[in-house]
Amino acid sequence: MTSGVPCARPLPYGVRMTTVRQVQVTFDCADPERVARFWCEVLGYVVPPPPTGFATWEDFDRSLPPEDQGSAFACVDPTGVGPRLFFQRVPEGKVVKNRVHLDVRAGAGLVGDERLATLEAECARLLALGASHVLTQRADGFNESCITMRDVEGNEFCLD
Repeated sequence: MTSGVPCARPLPYGVRMTTVRQVQVTFDCADPERVARFWCEVLGYVVPPPPTGFATWEDFDRSLPPEDQGSAFACVDPTGVGPRLFFQRVPEGKVVKNRVHLDVRAGAGLVGDERLATLEAECARLLALGASHVLTQRADGFNESCITMRDVEGNEFCLD
């Protein structure tokens, strides 16, 4: 039996399909390094080492054609558990709500007033980094509290 895809064929017995185990989250933005460094601070991520042959990312960037300088930046989870975040310069600005956003799990496992206080403290820390507050949704008996914010270029994310 096939999956409905014209080229799909059943796998022989004992052969396993390859499963993707890693993802990268890509942000379109105007200033990739600025946005990447913001997310490093939010998530405790780090900037990976520069490519082989370059002492710094600045050295690497200067080696690129002028039109490509500053066009991309990345950050990674130092534990290797979380996804790599990649930031790429695009010519257009953000004009509508994100279709995908990150949930920053600052209050995981907490409920009620303790959760809200934790989220508000994290919100204050991120405001100092350049984020903006959009909306605080308080627990309603079905959902716990969460806070919607925007990063330094206006991309929405949630503290939950």
